[in-house]
Amino acid sequence: QVQLVESGGGLVQPGGSLRLSCAASGSGFSIVAMGWYRQAPGKQRELVAQISNAGININYSDSVKGRFTISRDNAKNTVYLQMNSLKPDDTAVYYCNGKRSWYNDFDVWWSWGQGTQVTVSS
Repeated sequence: QVQLVESGGGLVQPGGSLRLSCAASGSGFSIVAMGWYRQAPGKQRELVAQISNAGININYSDSVKGRFTISRDNAKNTVYLQMNSLKPDDTAVYYCNGKRSWYNDFDVWWSWGQGTQVTVSS
């Protein structure tokens, strides 16, 4: 069973940037697509970005397109989310997971990690 550890969150002012990391222990990371998700208080968890196993295919939700960049380093079993031009609406707990299906956002491989809190506020 792969374990996921997200990090890099924090408090940032609107317009600021953060880089999130998700480290995966165990085998299997390099052969699966990965997704970054977020869950704001009182809202459902949503997929914001996904990347194929080799990093060739990438998708973003409309809400983050042009501001966030997903990348991965299979040698380090790590996926990243560079977040620029942050807005208060980006405030949420951010999670990563492996995706069983490119087209099914919540068909994931592993148990969820603890997530990392991102708060965008002045």
